[in-house]
Amino acid sequence: MEVRAVSKNTGITARKMRLLVDMVRGKKVDEALTALKFTPSPSAKIVAKVIKSAAANAESVFQMSPEDLKITRIYADEARTMKRFRARSRGRASHILKRSSHITVIVSEQVS
Repeated sequence: MEVRAVSKNTGITARKMRLLVDMVRGKKVDEALTALKFTPSPSAKIVAKVIKSAAANAESVFQMSPEDLKITRIYADEARTMKRFRARSRGRASHILKRSSHITVIVSEQVS
């Protein structure tokens, strides 16, 4: 049984999130949370929060043991981009793209 949790429109680019997501892919939930706890990136809190949510969903809805949960799939996709502009000289403007991302975590019980 696979259980998922999704965090949408995080406000951090998918490119930055993929660094953390690749770090915890395939690990047990406890190991992943420990690794993210000692990661200096501020976006590690967001990834950890989604992993905790998926683990809580598995525990409360499907009565899975939290010690046996493993991250089977985790990915960060691009979300909506806010488009802004910055004034430049001689009446011109340049684009500013504020990107964000969706994070999806899928956990399942590890067969021992």
